[in-house]
Amino acid sequence: MADMPERRSLRVGIIAGEVSGDYLGAGLMRELQALEPEIQFEGIGGERMLEQGMTSHHPMESLSVMGLFEVLKHLPGLLRIRADLVQRFLQNPPDVFIGIDAPDFNLGVESRLKAAGIPTVHYVSPTVWAWRQGRVKTIRRAVDLLLSIFPFEVEFFQRHAVPVTFVGHPLADEIPLEPDQIAARQALEIVVEPDGMLVALLPGSRMSEVTKLGPVFLQTARWLQERQPGLVFVIPCATDRIRQAMEEQLAAEPGLDNVHLYRGQSRLCMEASNAVLLASGTATLEAMLYKRPMVAAYRVSGMTAWLARRLVKVPHFAMPNLIAGRHLIEEFAQEQAVPEQLGPAMLRLLEQSETRADLRQAFADMHRQLRLDASRQAALAVHQLLLSARKLPA
Repeated sequence: MADMPERRSLRVGIIAGEVSGDYLGAGLMRELQALEPEIQFEGIGGERMLEQGMTSHHPMESLSVMGLFEVLKHLPGLLRIRADLVQRFLQNPPDVFIGIDAPDFNLGVESRLKAAGIPTVHYVSPTVWAWRQGRVKTIRRAVDLLLSIFPFEVEFFQRHAVPVTFVGHPLADEIPLEPDQIAARQALEIVVEPDGMLVALLPGSRMSEVTKLGPVFLQTARWLQERQPGLVFVIPCATDRIRQAMEEQLAAEPGLDNVHLYRGQSRLCMEASNAVLLASGTATLEAMLYKRPMVAAYRVSGMTAWLARRLVKVPHFAMPNLIAGRHLIEEFAQEQAVPEQLGPAMLRLLEQSETRADLRQAFADMHRQLRLDASRQAALAVHQLLLSARKLPA
Protein backbone atom coordinates (compact mmCIF):
# COMPACT_ATOMS: atom_id res chain seq x y z
CA MET A 1 0.00 0.00 0.00
CA ALA A 2 1.41 3.38 -0.99
CA ASP A 3 2.34 5.71 1.83
CA MET A 4 -0.01 8.63 2.44
CA PRO A 5 1.61 12.00 1.71
CA GLU A 6 3.15 13.52 4.80
CA ARG A 7 1.23 16.47 6.15
CA ARG A 8 3.43 19.36 7.24
CA SER A 9 2.33 22.55 8.94
CA LEU A 10 0.65 24.99 6.57
CA ARG A 11 1.93 28.51 5.93
CA VAL A 12 -0.51 31.29 5.09
CA GLY A 13 0.37 34.71 3.72
CA ILE A 14 -2.27 37.22 4.81
CA ILE A 15 -2.64 41.00 4.52
CA ALA A 16 -5.20 43.28 6.16
CA GLY A 17 -4.94 47.01 5.59
CA GLU A 18 -7.32 48.52 8.15
CA VAL A 19 -9.20 47.85 11.38
CA SER A 20 -12.19 46.16 9.73
CA GLY A 21 -9.82 43.81 7.87
CA ASP A 22 -7.96 43.05 11.10
CA TYR A 23 -11.28 42.01 12.65
CA LEU A 24 -12.12 39.74 9.70
CA GLY A 25 -8.60 38.33 9.58
CA ALA A 26 -8.52 37.43 13.27
CA GLY A 27 -11.79 35.50 12.99
CA LEU A 28 -10.59 33.65 9.90
CA MET A 29 -7.23 32.82 11.50
CA ARG A 30 -8.91 31.49 14.63
CA GLU A 31 -11.11 29.13 12.60
CA LEU A 32 -8.23 28.00 10.39
CA GLN A 33 -6.25 27.16 13.52
CA ALA A 34 -9.16 25.01 14.67
CA LEU A 35 -8.84 23.05 11.41
CA GLU A 36 -5.02 23.06 11.28
CA PRO A 37 -3.50 23.60 14.76
CA GLU A 38 0.07 23.94 13.43
CA ILE A 39 -0.80 26.56 10.81
CA GLN A 40 1.47 29.62 10.54
CA PHE A 41 0.55 33.14 9.40
CA GLU A 42 2.68 36.00 8.13
CA GLY A 43 2.11 39.25 6.23
CA ILE A 44 0.47 42.40 7.59
CA GLY A 45 -2.13 42.55 10.33
CA GLY A 46 -3.32 44.57 13.27
CA GLU A 47 -3.67 43.96 16.98
CA ARG A 48 -6.34 41.26 16.72
CA MET A 49 -4.42 39.26 14.11
CA LEU A 50 -1.19 39.57 16.11
CA GLU A 51 -3.05 38.10 19.08
CA GLN A 52 -3.80 35.08 16.91
CA GLY A 53 -0.06 34.53 16.45
CA MET A 54 0.73 36.04 13.06
CA THR A 55 4.08 37.57 12.11
CA SER A 56 3.50 41.07 10.69
CA HIS A 57 6.32 42.31 8.45
CA HIS A 58 5.03 45.91 8.41
CA PRO A 59 2.69 47.93 10.68
CA MET A 60 -0.90 47.75 9.47
CA GLU A 61 -1.14 51.52 9.91
CA SER A 62 1.27 51.92 6.98
CA LEU A 63 -1.55 50.73 4.67
CA SER A 64 -4.40 52.62 6.36
CA VAL A 65 -4.36 55.61 4.01
CA MET A 66 -7.63 57.19 2.88
CA GLY A 67 -8.38 59.75 0.21
CA LEU A 68 -6.91 60.25 -3.26
CA PHE A 69 -4.33 62.88 -2.33
CA GLU A 70 -3.24 61.03 0.82
CA VAL A 71 -2.71 57.85 -1.22
CA LEU A 72 -0.66 59.75 -3.81
CA LYS A 73 1.53 61.24 -1.08
CA HIS A 74 2.20 57.81 0.44
CA LEU A 75 2.35 55.90 -2.87
CA PRO A 76 6.14 55.37 -2.97
CA GLY A 77 6.06 53.84 0.51
CA LEU A 78 3.07 51.66 -0.31
CA LEU A 79 4.77 50.37 -3.45
CA ARG A 80 7.94 49.56 -1.49
CA ILE A 81 5.93 47.59 1.06
CA ARG A 82 4.09 45.67 -1.65
CA ALA A 83 7.34 44.86 -3.48
CA ASP A 84 8.91 43.64 -0.23
CA LEU A 85 5.98 41.33 0.55
CA VAL A 86 5.81 39.95 -2.98
CA GLN A 87 9.55 39.20 -2.89
CA ARG A 88 9.22 37.45 0.50
CA PHE A 89 6.35 35.29 -0.70
CA LEU A 90 8.00 34.43 -4.02
CA GLN A 91 11.25 33.44 -2.30
CA ASN A 92 9.48 31.36 0.36
CA PRO A 93 6.04 30.57 -1.08
CA PRO A 94 3.14 30.15 1.35
CA ASP A 95 0.58 27.39 0.80
CA VAL A 96 -2.04 30.08 0.21
CA PHE A 97 -2.23 33.86 0.20
CA ILE A 98 -5.29 35.72 1.58
CA GLY A 99 -5.87 39.40 0.86
CA ILE A 100 -8.50 40.95 3.10
CA ASP A 101 -10.35 43.86 1.47
CA ALA A 102 -7.93 46.72 0.48
CA PRO A 103 -8.27 45.72 -3.20
CA ASP A 104 -6.02 48.45 -4.61
CA PHE A 105 -3.15 46.99 -2.58
CA ASN A 106 -4.00 43.31 -2.32
CA LEU A 107 -5.02 42.56 -5.90
CA GLY A 108 -1.56 43.57 -7.06
CA VAL A 109 -0.01 41.11 -4.59
CA GLU A 110 -2.50 38.38 -5.53
CA SER A 111 -1.87 38.80 -9.25
CA ARG A 112 1.91 38.32 -8.86
CA LEU A 113 1.55 35.33 -6.54
CA LYS A 114 -1.10 33.56 -8.59
CA ALA A 115 1.08 33.91 -11.69
CA ALA A 116 3.81 32.10 -9.70
CA GLY A 117 1.45 29.23 -8.88
CA ILE A 118 0.55 30.24 -5.32
CA PRO A 119 -3.20 29.81 -4.56
CA THR A 120 -4.82 33.19 -3.80
CA VAL A 121 -7.96 34.19 -1.92
CA HIS A 122 -9.58 37.61 -1.66
CA TYR A 123 -11.88 38.13 1.35
CA VAL A 124 -14.58 40.81 0.87
CA SER A 125 -15.61 41.59 -2.67
CA PRO A 126 -14.43 44.82 -4.27
CA THR A 127 -17.52 46.82 -5.24
CA VAL A 128 -17.10 46.17 -8.95
CA TRP A 129 -20.81 45.33 -9.14
CA ALA A 130 -21.48 49.00 -8.32
CA TRP A 131 -18.85 50.87 -10.30
CA ARG A 132 -15.68 50.38 -12.40
CA GLN A 133 -16.98 46.99 -13.50
CA GLY A 134 -13.99 46.50 -15.78
CA ARG A 135 -11.97 45.63 -12.65
CA VAL A 136 -13.65 42.22 -12.64
CA LYS A 137 -11.11 41.10 -15.26
CA THR A 138 -8.30 42.00 -12.86
CA ILE A 139 -10.01 40.03 -10.10
CA ARG A 140 -10.45 37.00 -12.35
CA ARG A 141 -6.72 37.04 -13.18
CA ALA A 142 -5.67 37.61 -9.56
CA VAL A 143 -7.72 35.24 -7.40
CA ASP A 144 -8.46 31.54 -7.19
CA LEU A 145 -11.30 32.15 -4.73
CA LEU A 146 -13.35 35.20 -3.78
CA LEU A 147 -15.07 35.14 -0.38
CA SER A 148 -18.23 37.27 -0.55
CA ILE A 149 -20.03 38.67 2.51
CA PHE A 150 -23.22 39.72 0.66
CA PRO A 151 -25.50 37.33 -1.24
CA PHE A 152 -26.32 39.71 -4.11
CA GLU A 153 -22.65 39.71 -5.18
CA VAL A 154 -22.53 36.02 -6.07
CA GLU A 155 -24.53 36.11 -9.30
CA PHE A 156 -22.43 38.98 -10.65
CA PHE A 157 -19.12 37.17 -10.11
CA GLN A 158 -20.43 33.84 -11.34
CA ARG A 159 -21.55 35.60 -14.52
CA HIS A 160 -17.97 36.85 -14.95
CA ALA A 161 -16.38 33.44 -14.26
CA VAL A 162 -14.85 34.43 -10.91
CA PRO A 163 -14.83 31.51 -8.40
CA VAL A 164 -16.90 32.86 -5.50
CA THR A 165 -18.27 31.58 -2.20
CA PHE A 166 -20.81 33.44 -0.07
CA VAL A 167 -19.77 33.07 3.57
CA GLY A 168 -22.16 35.49 5.31
CA HIS A 169 -21.30 38.64 7.23
CA PRO A 170 -19.38 38.58 10.55
CA LEU A 171 -21.49 41.46 11.91
CA ALA A 172 -24.60 39.32 11.47
CA ASP A 173 -22.98 36.69 13.69
CA GLU A 174 -21.93 39.28 16.27
CA ILE A 175 -25.16 41.27 16.61
CA PRO A 176 -27.98 39.34 18.35
CA LEU A 177 -31.12 38.40 16.44
CA GLU A 178 -33.23 39.98 19.19
CA PRO A 179 -32.10 43.50 20.17
CA ASP A 180 -32.75 44.70 23.73
CA GLN A 181 -34.04 48.26 23.57
CA ILE A 182 -34.66 48.58 27.32
CA ALA A 183 -31.17 47.39 28.26
CA ALA A 184 -29.63 49.74 25.69
CA ARG A 185 -31.48 52.72 27.15
CA GLN A 186 -30.37 51.74 30.63
CA ALA A 187 -26.77 51.47 29.46
CA LEU A 188 -27.00 54.96 27.96
CA GLU A 189 -28.64 56.20 31.18
CA ILE A 190 -31.47 57.76 29.24
CA VAL A 191 -35.15 57.93 30.20
CA VAL A 192 -37.93 57.91 27.63
CA GLU A 193 -41.59 58.30 28.57
CA PRO A 194 -43.64 55.08 28.16
CA ASP A 195 -45.33 56.39 25.01
CA GLY A 196 -42.33 58.46 23.92
CA MET A 197 -39.99 57.91 20.98
CA LEU A 198 -36.22 58.02 20.71
CA VAL A 199 -34.42 58.89 17.47
CA ALA A 200 -30.74 58.14 16.84
CA LEU A 201 -28.86 60.59 14.62
CA LEU A 202 -25.67 59.26 13.01
CA PRO A 203 -24.21 61.86 10.63
CA GLY A 204 -21.04 59.80 10.14
CA SER A 205 -17.77 58.73 11.74
CA ARG A 206 -15.52 61.05 9.69
CA MET A 207 -15.25 64.79 10.11
CA SER A 208 -16.01 65.36 6.42
CA GLU A 209 -19.34 63.55 6.82
CA VAL A 210 -20.22 65.35 10.06
CA THR A 211 -19.45 68.72 8.47
CA LYS A 212 -21.83 68.02 5.59
CA LEU A 213 -24.61 66.12 7.36
CA GLY A 214 -24.43 67.24 11.00
CA PRO A 215 -26.26 70.58 10.54
CA VAL A 216 -28.79 68.97 8.20
CA PHE A 217 -29.57 66.22 10.73
CA LEU A 218 -29.93 68.72 13.59
CA GLN A 219 -32.26 70.89 11.50
CA THR A 220 -34.25 67.75 10.71
CA ALA A 221 -34.39 66.94 14.43
CA ARG A 222 -35.79 70.42 15.16
CA TRP A 223 -38.34 69.95 12.33
CA LEU A 224 -39.42 66.68 13.98
CA GLN A 225 -39.48 68.11 17.49
CA GLU A 226 -41.82 70.88 16.40
CA ARG A 227 -44.30 68.17 15.35
CA GLN A 228 -43.58 65.68 18.14
CA PRO A 229 -42.41 67.71 21.15
CA GLY A 230 -41.64 64.66 23.31
CA LEU A 231 -38.97 63.25 21.03
CA VAL A 232 -35.58 62.33 22.50
CA PHE A 233 -32.45 62.35 20.31
CA VAL A 234 -29.13 60.54 20.80
CA ILE A 235 -25.98 61.20 18.78
CA PRO A 236 -22.88 58.98 19.00
CA CYS A 237 -19.60 60.78 18.27
CA ALA A 238 -16.72 58.66 16.97
CA THR A 239 -14.00 61.00 18.27
CA ASP A 240 -13.59 63.88 20.73
CA ARG A 241 -13.06 66.20 17.78
CA ILE A 242 -16.37 65.13 16.25
CA ARG A 243 -18.12 65.59 19.59
CA GLN A 244 -16.79 69.14 19.79
CA ALA A 245 -18.03 69.80 16.25
CA MET A 246 -21.49 68.45 17.13
CA GLU A 247 -21.61 70.64 20.25
CA GLU A 248 -20.82 73.69 18.11
CA GLN A 249 -23.48 72.71 15.59
CA LEU A 250 -26.01 72.20 18.40
CA ALA A 251 -25.29 75.68 19.72
CA ALA A 252 -26.26 77.03 16.29
CA GLU A 253 -29.72 75.38 16.54
CA PRO A 254 -31.61 77.29 19.25
CA GLY A 255 -34.83 75.63 20.34
CA LEU A 256 -33.61 72.09 19.84
CA ASP A 257 -33.51 70.29 23.17
CA ASN A 258 -33.47 66.79 24.63
CA VAL A 259 -30.37 65.90 22.58
CA HIS A 260 -27.79 63.61 24.17
CA LEU A 261 -24.23 63.25 22.83
CA TYR A 262 -22.10 60.17 23.48
CA ARG A 263 -18.46 59.30 22.88
CA GLY A 264 -18.74 56.24 20.67
CA GLN A 265 -21.67 53.94 21.57
CA SER A 266 -23.13 54.00 18.06
CA ARG A 267 -24.57 50.50 18.33
CA LEU A 268 -26.14 51.20 21.72
CA CYS A 269 -27.70 54.37 20.32
CA MET A 270 -29.22 52.42 17.43
CA GLU A 271 -30.43 49.61 19.69
CA ALA A 272 -32.04 52.12 22.07
CA SER A 273 -33.89 53.95 19.30
CA ASN A 274 -37.29 53.66 17.63
CA ALA A 275 -35.89 54.97 14.34
CA VAL A 276 -32.54 56.11 12.95
CA LEU A 277 -31.47 58.94 10.64
CA LEU A 278 -27.98 58.11 9.40
CA ALA A 279 -25.27 58.61 6.84
CA SER A 280 -25.02 55.88 4.25
CA GLY A 281 -22.29 53.34 4.94
CA THR A 282 -21.65 50.44 7.30
CA ALA A 283 -24.00 52.05 9.82
CA THR A 284 -26.98 51.21 7.58
CA LEU A 285 -26.02 47.53 7.80
CA GLU A 286 -25.68 47.76 11.59
CA ALA A 287 -29.04 49.51 11.93
CA MET A 288 -30.61 46.80 9.75
CA LEU A 289 -29.13 44.07 11.97
CA TYR A 290 -30.57 45.85 15.02
CA LYS A 291 -33.95 45.85 13.18
CA ARG A 292 -34.25 49.62 13.37
CA PRO A 293 -36.35 51.52 10.79
CA MET A 294 -34.14 54.12 9.17
CA VAL A 295 -33.70 56.89 6.64
CA ALA A 296 -30.32 57.15 4.92
CA ALA A 297 -28.61 60.25 3.56
CA TYR A 298 -25.52 60.81 1.46
CA ARG A 299 -23.61 64.00 0.72
CA VAL A 300 -20.24 64.29 -0.99
CA SER A 301 -18.37 66.99 -2.90
CA GLY A 302 -19.86 68.19 -6.15
CA MET A 303 -17.09 66.61 -8.22
CA THR A 304 -17.44 63.23 -6.49
CA ALA A 305 -21.21 63.34 -7.01
CA TRP A 306 -20.75 64.18 -10.69
CA LEU A 307 -18.44 61.20 -11.14
CA ALA A 308 -20.72 58.89 -9.17
CA ARG A 309 -23.73 59.69 -11.34
CA ARG A 310 -21.74 58.59 -14.38
CA LEU A 311 -19.91 55.59 -12.94
CA VAL A 312 -22.20 53.93 -10.39
CA LYS A 313 -24.29 51.14 -11.89
CA VAL A 314 -26.70 50.32 -9.03
CA PRO A 315 -30.07 52.01 -8.37
CA HIS A 316 -29.58 52.26 -4.58
CA PHE A 317 -26.76 53.21 -2.22
CA ALA A 318 -28.10 52.07 1.18
CA MET A 319 -27.02 48.53 2.04
CA PRO A 320 -30.49 47.29 3.14
CA ASN A 321 -31.82 48.22 -0.31
CA LEU A 322 -28.90 46.51 -2.05
CA ILE A 323 -29.37 43.31 -0.04
CA ALA A 324 -33.15 43.32 -0.53
CA GLY A 325 -32.83 44.16 -4.22
CA ARG A 326 -35.62 46.71 -3.90
CA HIS A 327 -36.49 50.10 -2.43
CA LEU A 328 -36.95 49.09 1.21
CA ILE A 329 -35.79 52.18 3.10
CA GLU A 330 -35.90 55.79 1.98
CA GLU A 331 -32.57 57.23 0.88
CA PHE A 332 -31.71 60.81 -0.05
CA ALA A 333 -28.53 61.97 -1.82
CA GLN A 334 -26.96 65.38 -2.33
CA GLU A 335 -29.53 68.15 -2.89
CA GLN A 336 -32.33 65.81 -1.77
CA ALA A 337 -30.73 65.34 1.66
CA VAL A 338 -32.41 68.37 3.25
CA PRO A 339 -34.69 68.72 6.32
CA GLU A 340 -37.73 69.32 4.10
CA GLN A 341 -37.37 65.77 2.76
CA LEU A 342 -35.64 63.96 5.60
CA GLY A 343 -38.13 65.25 8.17
CA PRO A 344 -41.33 63.92 6.53
CA ALA A 345 -39.62 60.58 5.80
CA MET A 346 -38.65 60.19 9.46
CA LEU A 347 -42.06 61.35 10.65
CA ARG A 348 -43.73 58.63 8.58
CA LEU A 349 -41.60 56.03 10.34
CA LEU A 350 -42.44 57.44 13.75
CA GLU A 351 -46.19 57.69 13.08
CA GLN A 352 -46.77 54.48 11.11
CA SER A 353 -46.36 51.50 13.43
CA GLU A 354 -47.28 49.09 10.63
CA THR A 355 -44.43 50.40 8.46
CA ARG A 356 -41.99 49.96 11.36
CA ALA A 357 -43.22 46.40 11.92
CA ASP A 358 -42.86 45.52 8.23
CA LEU A 359 -39.31 46.87 8.16
CA ARG A 360 -38.37 44.99 11.32
CA GLN A 361 -39.62 41.74 9.78
CA ALA A 362 -37.73 42.35 6.53
CA PHE A 363 -34.57 43.19 8.47
CA ALA A 364 -34.92 40.03 10.59
CA ASP A 365 -35.20 37.91 7.43
CA MET A 366 -32.05 39.52 5.98
CA HIS A 367 -30.21 39.09 9.28
CA ARG A 368 -30.83 35.35 9.16
CA GLN A 369 -29.71 35.27 5.52
CA LEU A 370 -26.36 36.84 6.51
CA ARG A 371 -25.92 34.90 9.76
CA LEU A 372 -23.91 31.87 8.57
CA ASP A 373 -20.94 31.87 11.00
CA ALA A 374 -18.88 33.77 8.44
CA SER A 375 -15.42 33.15 9.92
CA ARG A 376 -16.06 29.41 10.01
CA GLN A 377 -17.46 29.33 6.48
CA ALA A 378 -14.52 31.36 5.18
CA ALA A 379 -12.04 29.05 6.91
CA LEU A 380 -13.71 25.94 5.46
CA ALA A 381 -13.56 27.41 1.95
CA VAL A 382 -9.87 28.34 2.31
CA HIS A 383 -9.08 24.94 3.82
CA GLN A 384 -10.74 23.15 0.91
CA LEU A 385 -8.67 25.22 -1.52
CA LEU A 386 -5.54 24.25 0.42
CA LEU A 387 -6.42 20.56 0.35
CA SER A 388 -7.10 20.70 -3.37
CA ALA A 389 -3.84 22.55 -4.07
CA ARG A 390 -1.77 20.10 -2.03
CA LYS A 391 -3.88 17.06 -3.02
CA LEU A 392 -4.25 16.05 0.61
CA PRO A 393 -7.13 14.04 2.14
CA ALA A 394 -9.73 16.06 4.06
